[in-house]
Amino acid sequence: MPLIVLWDIDHTLIENSGVSKEIYAAAFSAVTGHAAVRPARTEGRTDRLILAEMFRDHGMDPPEWGRINQALTAAGAARETALVQRGRALPGAREALGAVAAEPGMVSSVLTGNVYANARVKLRAFGLDTLLDMECGAYGADSTDRAALVEVARDRIRKAYDLPPDTPVVLIGDTPRDVRAAQDSGAHVVAVASGIHSADELRDAGATVVLPDLVDVAALMRHLRSLASTVS
Repeated sequence: MPLIVLWDIDHTLIENSGVSKEIYAAAFSAVTGHAAVRPARTEGRTDRLILAEMFRDHGMDPPEWGRINQALTAAGAARETALVQRGRALPGAREALGAVAAEPGMVSSVLTGNVYANARVKLRAFGLDTLLDMECGAYGADSTDRAALVEVARDRIRKAYDLPPDTPVVLIGDTPRDVRAAQDSGAHVVAVASGIHSADELRDAGATVVLPDLVDVAALMRHLRSLASTVS
């Protein structure tokens, strides 16, 4: 049985060291013409939701999404060098991505709150973009709801790879929102306590498999292979 593996990016595969918050602040400023007073609230939200909430936090109605998306893309492109200088790939991320990419039957892609252009910037900054299929993932422009992104990625991958309808899906991420997105969409989840949320918080959110990081690639692969033999 094949397996669809969907990776979160920030604090799961990379540490952005504050660059993400700077991207949101710059996009807000580009659209409104003035600096943000309140910072973006992230923690697993999608870019659509982050910016909508950011505008509302400033007493404003969110403008048309196309303007926001354009501003986000420009802000992300302008900060790739800062990301390279200040950020890093998290321990085990490169090896874990490589192991999944080399595993017969596994399709590895992205499920992230970032818009596509900025997801590519973040992964390319550390040479991770070539280790998964970014074209059929799900991104922050696709929905305000993270659970809805699972269905978006599932459909895109099934069509791209001609997979059976009951192909199991696993989401790998670092926040309770990742856990809930998997639960709400009928996917499996591997939670990684590499962000601000502890292993206990992730378990309390409903994750039954929680890793401290991605360093133990062999253990991760054993679990993924076990999921490949089940029906989601």
